[in-house]
Amino acid sequence: MRVSDNGADQSAQFYSSSDDLIKRVELPEFHQLLSYIAESLQKTIKAANANVWPSKLSLNLEFAGSWFQIQNHGAFHDIHSHGNCSWSGVYYVQLDPAVQRHKHKVLGALNGMTRFYGPYQNWLGGAYMDMGNAYLQQPHFDVCPEAGMLVLFPSYLNHKAMPYEGVNDRIVVSFNVQIHGAQGDKIFNYAAS
Repeated sequence: MRVSDNGADQSAQFYSSSDDLIKRVELPEFHQLLSYIAESLQKTIKAANANVWPSKLSLNLEFAGSWFQIQNHGAFHDIHSHGNCSWSGVYYVQLDPAVQRHKHKVLGALNGMTRFYGPYQNWLGGAYMDMGNAYLQQPHFDVCPEAGMLVLFPSYLNHKAMPYEGVNDRIVVSFNVQIHGAQGDKIFNYAAS
């Protein structure tokens, strides 16, 4: 897929495509992946909103963008979040197995890891720590990716792809989605529209 981008440096340690894969890629396998992602998102988002949504609600899931990234030789993607969507996700296409990655002499278990930062992360700077705020003391959650894994998350969560070095490139397909109600996005009378 990197070859399809005329401006791409084929030897770069980190590459990110434009976010228009849905418009550009016509492979049946890619459309199967999008169907799998959409089905997984619908289940996850329904569970996350079970106590809020009315019992009968017609929804439309719209991909706001999809892109792929390739990294290797210590490349990483620094901390960021995703705007203009409510949910995001990453599908791990290829990377070395965890057992192999963890043997790296410098990166060790963090090699190729995806780290998510909780909403309390910003409260830690200079904060007093004792057992009363133990819930603040673990500000991140690490996902040890494997090829074929799908990770979905609310788009506001800060996250990063830790440095990766392996025999195989770390290739991921990422995406943002918007979920809209067929009758609009306002559920409560006092909510902004």
